[in-house]
Amino acid sequence: MDDFLLFLVVGFLAQIVDGSLGMAYGVISSTVLLSFGVPPATASASVHAAEVFTTAASAGSHAVNKNVNWKLFGPLALGGVFGGMAGAFLLTSIDGALIKPWITAYLGVMGLVILWRAWRGIRARPFPVKLSPPLGLIGGFFDAVGGGGWGPTVTTTLVGAGDEPRRSIGTANAAEFFVTSAISATFLAALLTGHWETADGLGDHAAAVAGLILGGLIAAPFAGFVVRIAPVRGLTFAVGVLVTAVAVYQSARLAGWI
Repeated sequence: MDDFLLFLVVGFLAQIVDGSLGMAYGVISSTVLLSFGVPPATASASVHAAEVFTTAASAGSHAVNKNVNWKLFGPLALGGVFGGMAGAFLLTSIDGALIKPWITAYLGVMGLVILWRAWRGIRARPFPVKLSPPLGLIGGFFDAVGGGGWGPTVTTTLVGAGDEPRRSIGTANAAEFFVTSAISATFLAALLTGHWETADGLGDHAAAVAGLILGGLIAAPFAGFVVRIAPVRGLTFAVGVLVTAVAVYQSARLAGWI
């Protein structure tokens, strides 16, 4: 029950931030799971299982609030599906102990990227629709491998290119539902076919996943509204500090310093 309540709070706060920034649900959730000693592939699978539910609710909220750029949505989601499936297949093919330091480093970089985004601000540049499929491909791959990377890759690029933040965040959130569904399906297929032989511990984290789902579902319907009123720069700094701090903590554990 303690794990359930803890991850309910984590899921709620992560989804509130994700709804207002278009990023951080996967990064925050996966960093917390990794800090509890969960293997990278299991952490990523757990987070994406939760995100199937939370991204559906968030996508609906953004669609209702007219935050979605439908011209970018289709090609972005399609690229993300292929990138996510490739990343999930790669992650289930490797020993988690070998990839964990790389994932921790990746999450640390994502934290620094978020901090840089908050400090630097946004430069106005039009984002070409034809570049949305490769952007989705890269974002989906990073999302599967890191357990959270879609928002930091996709939303940051769209907003940084000069798109309206509200529409960029809404579009990325709506497309993420299809990406995370494809990643979860790939993890499931790998498990059922025996390709993923180290997934025995998934059931041990059922309470955490349930907490992430419920917390995210409570917060997700507010996503379309929060994106309009939240102090984006302050939240961006807070997420960057949190993710970077957890990555540093995990690095210290891997090094045997704590």
